[in-house]
Formats: sequence, C-alpha cells, structure tokens
Amino acid sequence: MELITAVKGFKDILPEETGRWQYVEDQARRIFTAFGCREIRVPVLEKTDLFTRGIGEATDIVEKEMYTFRDRGDECLTLRPEATASIIRAYLEHHLHATDPIAKLYTIGPMFRRERPQKGRYRQFHQIDVEILGHEDPRIDAEVILMLLHFLQSVGMESPHLEVNSLGCPACRPAYRTSVQSFLAGKEADLCDDCRRRLGTNPLRVFDCKIEACREIITKAPSITDFLCEECKDHFAQVLSSLAIFDIAYTVNPRMVRGLDYYTRTAFEITTEFLGAQNAVAGGGRYDGLIRDLGGPDIPGIGFAIGFERLLALTADTSAPPPSRLPDLFIAALGVSAEQFAYRLCNNLRLRGRKVEMDYQSRGLKSQMKRADKLKCRRVLIIGDREIEAQQAEMRDMVTGEQVRVSLGDSFAWIDMLV
Repeated sequence: MELITAVKGFKDILPEETGRWQYVEDQARRIFTAFGCREIRVPVLEKTDLFTRGIGEATDIVEKEMYTFRDRGDECLTLRPEATASIIRAYLEHHLHATDPIAKLYTIGPMFRRERPQKGRYRQFHQIDVEILGHEDPRIDAEVILMLLHFLQSVGMESPHLEVNSLGCPACRPAYRTSVQSFLAGKEADLCDDCRRRLGTNPLRVFDCKIEACREIITKAPSITDFLCEECKDHFAQVLSSLAIFDIAYTVNPRMVRGLDYYTRTAFEITTEFLGAQNAVAGGGRYDGLIRDLGGPDIPGIGFAIGFERLLALTADTSAPPPSRLPDLFIAALGVSAEQFAYRLCNNLRLRGRKVEMDYQSRGLKSQMKRADKLKCRRVLIIGDREIEAQQAEMRDMVTGEQVRVSLGDSFAWIDMLV
C-alpha cells in the first residue's frame, strides 16, 4: 500500500524542532506584553469577501494565491492568507472599539497561500502578527518598529536592516498613481503579463513585481516622496525623528509599496542579506482606512507580520537554546513489586513538575540503562524488591558514573539533585 505523504508546501514540525518554535513564541509574548499588547486567536477560515475587500482584488494574494472554495451551503470561504483582516473583523464583530477604540493585539498561527514553495516559504506558513488600533500619532509608528527590532534581536537575528517609506494618503496618492501610469505608457510590451493587466486597475503593483525586467523599468519611475501632501510629509518626518531617538538605523526606500492595497503613509520592511532576492523577514505599515473599508468607524491602525519559518532559518545557529526537554530522571525497576512502586513514583514526580521516564517492558537492568542513555537522562534511580523493603535505592549519575544511596521515604529529599 502506497505511503500517504504531506501535501506539497505543507510541512510537519517535528518534536526536535518544536523547542525552538516555543522559545521564539515565548520571546514574542514576553516582549509584546511589555509593550501593552494582548493575544487574540482568530479562525483560520473566513468569508472570502473579508480578504477581497480588505487586501484588494488586484493583489497577487487575492488573484492567484488564496485557498478559496464553496462549502456545502454554497458559501464562499477562504483559508486566511494573512491575519490583519481577521483581527479587524474580530475587533469590529465583538465591538471591542465601543469600550475603547485603542487596542494592541497580537496573534501567532498558520496562514495559507498557494505559491511556489522555496526555502523558508511554504503553502502553510506561520506568522507572528501585531496590530495597534486607534493610534494615529507618528511616534506609534516608530514604537512599533522599535518593538519589532527588539524582538528580532532577542531571538538572535543578526544585522536586521530597516527600510521605510511613506505611501501617502487618499489625498496625495491619486496624483502619484496618474504619474506612474503616464511613465509606464508606451512600456507595456516590456512588462510582464500581470503588470500589463494591472496598469488600468492598480499600476503601483508594478513596484512589487519580482520579475527582473519590470524591476529594471521602475528604477526610473517617479518617486512617491515627491508627491506627498504636507500632512504626509510631516507625519513621515516625525516617524524618522522618532526612530532617531532610539538610534535606529534605516534606509528610505521610495520604491517600496508592500504587497497589500490597504497600506497608507508609513510602510516598512526588515530585510537581511542571508535570504537572497526574497530578503524580507518581516514587514508592515499603517492602514488608516482599512477599518472603515471593512464596515467599521474611521479608526487608524498600524501593524506588522513576521514570517516564522524565515525567522527560524535565519536564527538556527544564533538563537538561545530552547528549554531542556530531556528527562530529569529514569527509574529502572527490577521485579513486579518494584515496577508497581516505580509506576506510582514516576507519576507522582511528574505531578510535581519533574520530567521522569521508566520502562514498561519488564526488561533487565542492562537494557533499561541503555534506554536511559538513549533518552539522555542524567540520572537513573535503580529500584528492586530489596530496595523497596529497605526504603533505599541507588541513584546513578550517567555522566560521572557516581552512585549514591537515596531514601524512598515520602520526603524525597534527593529530588533537589534533579537539576
């Protein structure tokens, strides 16, 4: 019978890997909580309209990458390709804005996009996502970036590089869009099929194209920073001055537009030299009109997402080691009475928070010691029927070979040895 394997682009996270995942998650929770964020958990399945309205119909995600289907009730549903729209849907549906429009939220979980699998990129991938709602002060933009960089450095990412840009607002972006359309007029034949198709609907998507010919063309395109209104210029200047307070180095990249339509004003990416052409490990920006577009009040927002797998690929050799998952103790029991005693002792120690293992196959001492060695147990408690009668057993250090007698009484004074 043929072995069933995982779906292409979907990856198992094995026990040997989960320690590092948990370490990164713990760091995220610790740092985001210090900045006032609270965790929210949203469904992986949403109504398709949430993403077509939120992300934008003329984006790669909506046009090509979403896992969309009709269920038995003929409702069009989509596995979430990103978390921002889902968090805002929950924020509005549960009236979180009614009690306090300011909300600092984060979530950690899987997203789904049908794109070509490659190093650090999968069709089921995981993101760490933060959304700050209700603040329009440009200092918040810098604070969000500060928190992001602090987190990345805390898990061992080396030399993260910050790129920032302002994408303008509904007042100044139309003039820029018209200028880009005029610039691209006559160059259609040199653009890829996707960029040609979007010229009439969303010409700014050309800046997000990964095709080299298109990237070459836009190097001479107009810069959005030349079209910003006074309010957007002032906002961006305050963001940059706020970054300077914390000595955060950055590069202004006027060609960066991000891949989603909802961004306004501040946009940013954290890039690295270690991932090749697809060099962004995290990115985000301000989306002051998205909550209104999804049926809510006109509340501003800003956020970012971190690619979990890409981050792990960058920090494999530099992040702090995960907490030990090795057993504190192995109990080697010899005889029926000893096995019963060991069974009770093993689980009582587990109830006290100790990581303890034992053998359930009634094997000899040599076989049990091999099992303890395979599990990398530092200490083995050797119990036989005579040890139970004497209420004493042998404790062996598997590294030094030293062996001492310990009491099997209720006090378990030797438990402090298990460190």
